[in-house]
Amino acid sequence: MGNKIILLVEDNPDDVELTLRAFKQNNIFNKVIVAKDGVEALDYLFGKGIYAGRDLTDMPVVTLLDLKLPKIDGMEVLKAIRQNEATKLLPVVILTSSSQEVDLANGYKLGANSYVRKPVDFNKFVEAIKSLGLFWLVWNEPPPVSK
Repeated sequence: MGNKIILLVEDNPDDVELTLRAFKQNNIFNKVIVAKDGVEALDYLFGKGIYAGRDLTDMPVVTLLDLKLPKIDGMEVLKAIRQNEATKLLPVVILTSSSQEVDLANGYKLGANSYVRKPVDFNKFVEAIKSLGLFWLVWNEPPPVSK
């Protein structure tokens, strides 16, 4: 599946581990950048902080975004992504345990490409990651990189 980067924005180490294991079980060997909070995610996307100087033409093919994050929450991250010319077309999938209707509505209002509720059961989670991987990494045509 090429050299496509997946940005995983998740503060829970167990969920990070589960997601990475689910990728592996589905033969998704893409480079995964893990951001543990909203600030780190935005630093990566905009080449700031510890990511200063990184190649900004190398954007993630998909961002998996948790909502409940320290420092800057997922909705604020999504808002910042959509407000920036360089990142506004990036595919963003909200991957959350939140089942609140307001989160669902706001996620789409702010421009999420899809909203996936994390299944509690690991096997179901593996299936969800497989479907996400197939769609976003194989079938989906990403937007052209803006210069």
